[in-house]
Amino acid sequence: MKISINKYSKAILASLSLMAVVSCSDPWDDHAESSDDNLKQNLGERLTSISETSEFGKLLTETGYDRVLANTKTYTVWAPTNEAMASVPANELVNLNSKKRFVSNHIALTAFGSVSNQDTVTVKMLSTKNLEFIGGEVMDGASVVTADQYTSNGVYHIVSDALVPRSNIWEYIKSMNGSNAMSSYLLSLNEFNIYQSDSTAKAMAETMPGVYSDSLTNSYLKNVYNLNNENNKYTFFLLEDDAFNTEVQKLEPYLTKSNADSTTTYASYFTTRDFAFHKSISQENLPDTLVSRFGVKVPINKDNIIQQVPLSNGVLYMVGAMDVPLETRLLTKQIEGENPSGFSQGDKRGNTYYREKEDLYGVMFNDIMVQNHGEPLFSIYYGASNLYSTTYKVYWRAINDIQSNTFQQRLRFGGMFNELGEVVDPIATLDYTDVPPNIYDEIYIGEFTLEEAGDLDLISLIAANSGSNGVNTLTLDYIKLVPVIK
Repeated sequence: MKISINKYSKAILASLSLMAVVSCSDPWDDHAESSDDNLKQNLGERLTSISETSEFGKLLTETGYDRVLANTKTYTVWAPTNEAMASVPANELVNLNSKKRFVSNHIALTAFGSVSNQDTVTVKMLSTKNLEFIGGEVMDGASVVTADQYTSNGVYHIVSDALVPRSNIWEYIKSMNGSNAMSSYLLSLNEFNIYQSDSTAKAMAETMPGVYSDSLTNSYLKNVYNLNNENNKYTFFLLEDDAFNTEVQKLEPYLTKSNADSTTTYASYFTTRDFAFHKSISQENLPDTLVSRFGVKVPINKDNIIQQVPLSNGVLYMVGAMDVPLETRLLTKQIEGENPSGFSQGDKRGNTYYREKEDLYGVMFNDIMVQNHGEPLFSIYYGASNLYSTTYKVYWRAINDIQSNTFQQRLRFGGMFNELGEVVDPIATLDYTDVPPNIYDEIYIGEFTLEEAGDLDLISLIAANSGSNGVNTLTLDYIKLVPVIK
């Protein structure tokens, strides 16, 4: 008979480590009082001896899992009927490794019985896949035919369909290598490092592969989402070649690097990073816009979805078009004044104030003020990452609320330190701008152009060329860099 999910998905405490889904009666506790002859056999012996699951039993013996199910640990097995085994695709059982993968996807450590007061239970199988028991069915619709069959070291349920292990999103992407341009690019990031820190991470993964390899061997998995992780759920949009190439080409003018190949590599990365989203979202629940973890608003047109692929850690959509406007892609960069990377002079802590204040509208803000430091051209240093190769309009909010006089400050972008500690060869130095008392507005102060995309490690907020108190004050709530669309 078939049972409801509320009975089927109950996780019964067989050890202290089992999740507690407690009901009024625990059949695993009651099994010891039973005279059932099944209790004289372990799971391995029982499942290889009953006729209804004999085909699955043969696989247990062939793969050695009959011996696993003979040890003293407690297991649960969802054993497919012989009819279910006859429907398993041949490629799922093509060799010993695939057979082991298949069998292990039907076995969980510890006991899960059929008593439940939850509608959904997630179970970690020996295959490392997580299976969900939802609405009376096991993941892909496999119903329980016979439930709660106890043995000396666990419980088994007979199910109407085999639990064929699904690929996860990353495994699916790997399977598309060579036939899909976006998949091939993503896999190329096993070798190419997007950021300098990626090479260090990959070296660490090589020394401790069991710990780090899942997340650090590929720059996309490290910096965006680890789509190889079975413990989280994701939604991923995989573009067909024409759609992928169109999106990359849109970004190439804004990700100019030293050569054309690098430009395409970085444009591809900034394209693909916004097509992965945390949590699995079914097609009927897709909104018209999703926001990537990088803040990019991605319009979703369901009419462009060619295929929905359910996977073990989420869902992948194959799409024929994904038009993300440049106005959405090219995000404003905001640099917070209270987070400097350094200062031009020595210890000025006694003159430096990290402030938490309230503006004229009662909104709290944090900023920095350096006052009465006595140094001409005193500078506060900042940095900005992932800037585009385009012109930036520059705004700041700089609040002078403790001096009655107006002072001036300016911004310098880029440059390097010479042997004297002076900044030389800047990209641009903007004019001095007045900072009058009690102005809380955001002010436009100029623009500069980056010819090559990347990080800007040195942005200098420079005081007046004076040592006089009240004249060389510096203050900054934030700087905004607004990219201009060409």
